[in-house]
Amino acid sequence: MTGVLSGFAVIAVVIGAGHVLGWRGTLGDPGREVLTRLAFSVAGPALLFRTLAGADLSVLFSSRLLVTALSTAAVSAAFVAVGALRHWGVGRTTIGALCAGYVNSGNLGIPIAAYVLGDASLVAPVLLFQVVLVTPVALTVLDLTGAGEKGTVWRRLLTPLRNPIAVGSLTGVVVSASGWRIPGPVMEPVTMIGNMSVPAALLVFGMSLRGSAAPGRGLDRHPVLLSVALKSLGQPLVAWVLARGLFGLHGAPLLDVVVTSALPAAQNLFTYASRYQVAESLARESVLLSTVVSVPVLVGVATVLG
Repeated sequence: MTGVLSGFAVIAVVIGAGHVLGWRGTLGDPGREVLTRLAFSVAGPALLFRTLAGADLSVLFSSRLLVTALSTAAVSAAFVAVGALRHWGVGRTTIGALCAGYVNSGNLGIPIAAYVLGDASLVAPVLLFQVVLVTPVALTVLDLTGAGEKGTVWRRLLTPLRNPIAVGSLTGVVVSASGWRIPGPVMEPVTMIGNMSVPAALLVFGMSLRGSAAPGRGLDRHPVLLSVALKSLGQPLVAWVLARGLFGLHGAPLLDVVVTSALPAAQNLFTYASRYQVAESLARESVLLSTVVSVPVLVGVATVLG
């Protein structure tokens, strides 16, 4: 269980540092907004471009990824259905659906895959699926429903091409599909900028915790509890049922898909919520609670299926 605990420990330390920065006011009032813009508009796209430009896109076509895609769709659809019935609004429902099915495949998924599953590359299909398909679709929905997006049909159709996260992801896919390998001197500065993405997102998350109410008790109580239940319990359960019943997976492959599905909601979802100024407390509380709950869930899954 060393991989699970060490992965969470690293994240906790950086979030804690962000909380101290917010408490002391070290970066001033605009500090959080500046870091959010840095992560969303500069470092995040650079990280996604670097990751996808050298990725093997063939991993997108596998039974394991189909399990992940179907389980993500199932829990996200469940949240959307409840959100529509409860009239939570498109933006709030979109963020909640992401929190219900978008796993932390990067800064937490990689160390857990390496230490628990024995191969860090096993999380690559999930990462590619999320950044190639889920992220552009969700952010396009947020763009089209946000203030200031009342332009022509043509402008709306071009919305994904104006979103830095989507542009970074899609450009990386194009480079990978073309087979072109970017020279080292060109890629090195992109890598350096991209390396700021994860720590910046975690610091922003930590800063947001200053003065915030206890998770699951505020105005977003019901959406938060629903998203956490779907993320921490619903998604791994659906993944297990699909893997065993539909795809006949056993042993290590079954453990792989259930563990990756049991990962908590990704911290960059709070960055997206902050960027669009929608459902920020929902994203913050869902990420925090799902991260805490995922510890015993991941330990249990590894013990039972490992």
